[in-house]
Amino acid sequence: MTISTGDKIPAVDLSILTQDGPGGIATDEIFSGKKVAIFGLPGAFTRTCSARHLPGYVDNADALKAKGIDTIVCIAVNDAFVMGAWGKAQNVGDKVMMVADGSAKFAKATGLDIDMSAKGFGVRCQRFSMVVNDGTVESLHIDEPGTFETTSAEVMLGEL
Repeated sequence: MTISTGDKIPAVDLSILTQDGPGGIATDEIFSGKKVAIFGLPGAFTRTCSARHLPGYVDNADALKAKGIDTIVCIAVNDAFVMGAWGKAQNVGDKVMMVADGSAKFAKATGLDIDMSAKGFGVRCQRFSMVVNDGTVESLHIDEPGTFETTSAEVMLGEL
């Protein structure tokens, strides 16, 4: 079952790239006591994700924070090295936290997983965006596979 507005974010261990290599980060650490804009996508370095989805959140980071967002998180079913390299290639800096869901634990726990094995990708994350306040989902958008319509930073800004 897919997570819904009003639901709590499940407790899952994820990873990020640190100065010393991959490091663990729990969802509680990401979401507790903060208003978080999180968006998920099928994969790092993919066409729409690299050309539109991630750049939109980087370009609008200051505007999102001006509307009360404390942290912006990008999550994908990739490892921490890939997410770190993608963030560097996209000049993310400290605007967006690049979080790796390498085993799709978060995607599966939230019901936001999608089997893309027919395309050679395996289990991935659906394209989604959420505003999460202190661990509770305030808003959720999920795009249909192959589309990019409701999960952009611009749509989120318009709703905040």
